[in-house]
Amino acid sequence: MAAAENVRQLPQYHNSSAELIVPRHGVVTLFGYGIQIRVDGGHLVLHDGVGPDRRYARLPRVGHGLKRLVVIGSDGMVSLAALRWLADQDASFVMLERNGKVLAVTGPVRPSDAKLRRSQSLSHSSGAALRIARELISQKLAAQENVARRKLLDSDTADAIARFTTELSSADSITTIRLIESQAARVYWSAWSTLPINFPKNDLKRVPEHWRNFGARVSPLTGSPRLAANPPNAILNYLYALLESESRLGAASLGLDPGLGVLHVDTPARDSLACDLMEPIRPQVDAYLLDWITRQPLRREWFFEESDGNCRLMGSFAVRLSETAQLWRRAVAPVAEWVAGAFWSMIRRPDAPIATRLTQNNKREAKGAPPLPLSIRAPRRENLCRGCGKTIRDGRANCALCAVDNATTNMVAAALIGRQTAHSPEARAKQANTQRRNAQPQHSWEPSSQPSWLTEKFYSEKVQPLLAAMSASAIARQILVSRWYAGRIREGYRPHPRHWAALAELVDVALDLKV
Repeated sequence: MAAAENVRQLPQYHNSSAELIVPRHGVVTLFGYGIQIRVDGGHLVLHDGVGPDRRYARLPRVGHGLKRLVVIGSDGMVSLAALRWLADQDASFVMLERNGKVLAVTGPVRPSDAKLRRSQSLSHSSGAALRIARELISQKLAAQENVARRKLLDSDTADAIARFTTELSSADSITTIRLIESQAARVYWSAWSTLPINFPKNDLKRVPEHWRNFGARVSPLTGSPRLAANPPNAILNYLYALLESESRLGAASLGLDPGLGVLHVDTPARDSLACDLMEPIRPQVDAYLLDWITRQPLRREWFFEESDGNCRLMGSFAVRLSETAQLWRRAVAPVAEWVAGAFWSMIRRPDAPIATRLTQNNKREAKGAPPLPLSIRAPRRENLCRGCGKTIRDGRANCALCAVDNATTNMVAAALIGRQTAHSPEARAKQANTQRRNAQPQHSWEPSSQPSWLTEKFYSEKVQPLLAAMSASAIARQILVSRWYAGRIREGYRPHPRHWAALAELVDVALDLKV
């Protein structure tokens, strides 16, 4: 008997349960295991996920909205046709290690100018390197001062950074500039060390103690910012990696060598010029993180801790951070163009102004259009419940369930404060004075001074019914009592007999009436 033909199995991404990947803010981030980036029928096919939780996308050449494709990790494959597809669509490919290190960056290829690169390589001897380094660090320190003064509300730190900024003008070597920058950084990050990091109340029992404040920028695992030991520093490392990739793409687009820096020392494993271009933008990344952690809690499920204490980001959370790539691209563009212009100005007879491929300012100026704004709106962050961490509407601090629990807790606390205040020596002294003031008229009042017709029966039948139509304020003014006590009289409470005559007068009952 012939063997039956095997039933053809559809690929996993055709499964209806697979989540559809949609570019957000021009960025798609892939993570997990078995990542695939390939071209099928002219479409870019993306496939990622962890275990049975898979994601899938099939992007056409028109209307895809993709500007950056970010891959976290190295478990998967990318085809040459996919890289060509990205290049044809002016989209960039960024590959990051799980700890945030930049592994590979590639973008649209632009023709380079040999004169510009020669000027870049000779910048240390021509003096351009010193001028560029001084300007980049000056912008960085000015931005750090602004963060310290307006975000951290630390005027002492801001003033100290301002003093370092004034020293830059007299710096006559790049070594001196590095020293000034490192001293300012030490002061700047010391102001961050005690910054509290908030987590939802339900997550606190699973949060290590050293995760609850920013701590030192230097990791105890490496003696450098690498391998962060808590969430805020892990977030910073990842955002800096995105900024570094955008800086590298910007430098390459302008025809510069991303590895040939002026401030950072040239090393085989680092794009030194990209690190130089990052410096003025780093405080903007800091301000973004600071706004986040001071307004919203961080979820425990966004992070995991390795056996050595290294804090890492979960892939789903890294996807959200990757959406800020366009923010850093717009921020670093004018810096990269200014640096390219500084190199270009050292050419003896430049043929034409340096191209502004990132901002298109030359074209916009020729057409009379205003320059592009330096920044764009940051991607929206979810508003999280302070109690359970669930996503809630903007303008609220807690979900409906946690709001009830908080209200109950607050009322109990308020009642405790009220009881303590009511039994304080000051409150008891006020109560004693009030009791003495009220007791004195009662003891001094003589029943014989009361008219004979104003009896208890007369008050109950003639006066009391009419008081129900009077306001508590009018009763309080008439007999000089509190509005609360006047309200009780209005509701039927019979006051001391000494008040009967005044209340009878209030309701226009004739005082000479005889029973």
